[in-house]
Amino acid sequence: MKEDNQSSAAVIPKELLIPFILVTLLFALWGFANAVTDPMVQAFKKVLELSNSQAAWVQMAFYGGYFCMALPAAMFMRKYSYKTGILIGLVLYAGGALLFYPAAITEQFWFFCLGLYVLTFGLAFLETAANPYVLAMGDQKTATQRLNLAQAFNPIGSIVGLLVAQQFVLKNLQSDDIADFSVLEEASKTLIRTADLMVIRNPYVILGLVLIAIFVLFLVTKMPQSENEDDMPSMGETFATLGRNTKYVLGVVAQILYVGAQIMCWTYIYQYAEAIGVDGVTAGYYQMAAFVFFTFGRAIGTYMLRFISAGRLLMYFAILAILFILGVIFIEGILGLYCLIGVSTSMSVMFPTIYGIALNGLTEDQSKVGSAGLIMAIVGGALMPKLQGMIIDLGGNGVADMKIMGVSEVNFSFVLPLLCFLYIAWYGNHIFKNYEVKE
Repeated sequence: MKEDNQSSAAVIPKELLIPFILVTLLFALWGFANAVTDPMVQAFKKVLELSNSQAAWVQMAFYGGYFCMALPAAMFMRKYSYKTGILIGLVLYAGGALLFYPAAITEQFWFFCLGLYVLTFGLAFLETAANPYVLAMGDQKTATQRLNLAQAFNPIGSIVGLLVAQQFVLKNLQSDDIADFSVLEEASKTLIRTADLMVIRNPYVILGLVLIAIFVLFLVTKMPQSENEDDMPSMGETFATLGRNTKYVLGVVAQILYVGAQIMCWTYIYQYAEAIGVDGVTAGYYQMAAFVFFTFGRAIGTYMLRFISAGRLLMYFAILAILFILGVIFIEGILGLYCLIGVSTSMSVMFPTIYGIALNGLTEDQSKVGSAGLIMAIVGGALMPKLQGMIIDLGGNGVADMKIMGVSEVNFSFVLPLLCFLYIAWYGNHIFKNYEVKE
């Protein structure tokens, strides 16, 4: 077996460099949306006096939008071009962000969730288009490496999003400066709530305006697109083919669990920090460190893919994640928080590597539909944080109200990402032994 068969092929053909750069910009855009939304769980919890599980509806709305729109997006792009899909995605992304303006006026939590839901309709279009488009921009042998390279810009967007959330939202929330917001008189709470919801609104409205400008940029730029084939198989045939592809089906499961684990590890940094007496703004710095480690890990992983197979690399990084998450669960205190940051390094290569493995060897039509399945897998980010919030709420609305297996409930709740990483490690090993060794 020879694992470094990728090293001789160009990762990005010169003639496709400009389209690659433009599409890569999209990866940073949805990284920004993910990062600026995660701290909002904690912000809404305080401002609107919600429980952990109620505040988790932010993630339900955000990642539920992916699930609902990914397949319609794939069906649309099966008939039309990737560029058209990207343009529609930008319109929906901008529209959802701008909905935060009327949501802040009405002060209704469901309205904010609706804005996030529509926003992620746009992200579903963008990710369903961009990921297979990048895979197709060059030699099949370097497809997974190329996707890892494009995905390396995703955490850069995440870092910018987190900076915005921390510096322009969390630092300016009046409710966060009050030890017990719930004991205030109703008139005082109303004034603070109105001001804080305006603070939450502003970055989304500005984002919507920026997205309109990017929409114009894509509209006037010529993007190469593949030709649609007249003898394209029916959707039923394509689904049946994908359903018989074990590597793809297991990859969708791996992606569901990975996204769930990622969002749990990033969203509940704040609750984990709260349990050891770290305030929200300082916790934001720890999350920023997690994103920096994530970016570093993805750069290292992308380079390693030149010399090691995707399945084996995925297995190694998943094993590292398991070790870190055991520290998160059983080490109470600042060292446990350090382990939670370290998990991001090991998660860094998982999404694009699983994506590339699952779609490897599929035809272009199968890749478009298969991409939708992998984007729908992002629903793991909606369901699993909700389950983790329910575990944290077992002892009350606090984060360390009771002990489970000798540790606080917030520590114990990270058993969910542990189970996810165990499956991902198995999947990487399965791919390596059953597909890559034979190549």
